[in-house]
Amino acid sequence: MPLRTIRLELARNAEFPEGSPARGYEFRAPLTGDGTLDHEGWRDVKDSCTVRRFWNGEPDEQGLLIHTRGKRWMFHYDHPGEVDDHDDPIFRFDRHHFVEGEYVSITEHDGEQRTFRVVSVR
Repeated sequence: MPLRTIRLELARNAEFPEGSPARGYEFRAPLTGDGTLDHEGWRDVKDSCTVRRFWNGEPDEQGLLIHTRGKRWMFHYDHPGEVDDHDDPIFRFDRHHFVEGEYVSITEHDGEQRTFRVVSVR
């Protein structure tokens, strides 16, 4: 199953009227022909479905794209000795089409839901 690398950058909002290419996520995942996440394909390659969260002024975080038993997609980060409050749930991730120009909402560490734009799929 080939993996695609998807880059999400912070979309425009009140704090960043032009968005921010220095804040976002880059992750690897299998996609179907129409650009949606391939859940069946993910099962075979889940250990290779990595994510990097980059946020200007903060160290990058490395993790995995996971699918929970509650049928939710999340970015999961391993922080030994800490509660899993660093996981980032993704709103209706299974319904998104990962093509350039589309938008995705992610609930971040601070509990705020932010919108990100798909800037590349390769």
